[in-house]
Amino acid sequence: MGEIILVTGGSRSGKSQFAQKAAEALPGPRAFIATCPVIDDEMQRRIRKHQQSRQGKDWQTIEEPLEIESAVRKAHGFNALVVDCLTLWINNLLYEAEKTGSALSETDIAVRCRGLLAACKAHPGTVVFVTNEVGMGIVPENRLSRLYRDLVGRCNQMMAAASHRVVLLVCGQPLEIKKGESS
Repeated sequence: MGEIILVTGGSRSGKSQFAQKAAEALPGPRAFIATCPVIDDEMQRRIRKHQQSRQGKDWQTIEEPLEIESAVRKAHGFNALVVDCLTLWINNLLYEAEKTGSALSETDIAVRCRGLLAACKAHPGTVVFVTNEVGMGIVPENRLSRLYRDLVGRCNQMMAAASHRVVLLVCGQPLEIKKGESS
């Protein structure tokens, strides 16, 4: 079993760059599991910029907006995985649930996180997760936004508890929150 690292922080705090550098400090090959769907031209430009930053550095990109547990399980040939990001994964799951008229609860997210963590524990290399800290602001004014905040919060708590390291990025500066064994 390899190490699980959770990188969190606010928007544009340097999380993705930190995660990429952490993975690049390890011997390759590396896989980047991208959860972000292309929804408009601006998002396409952001994705392209991320892809360019990995060129020539022994990376393979795996596009997987929903089934990241399966992607981790299939990625045994990689010494390092970066999953960017859990908040978009939750967004994608919530969007799919809303589209089909089904509900997505904290219990559902807990089940998915347990499966994802089991896949990580079976992975021989390091898995670095990127997530956003969304619970430090005001209480959202609508039900869907509150649900999203709660689902991300549940996911982040579970992933942090199981991680060997948790790093908070603030203004591009890393603050080690947890270092050592997972619980």
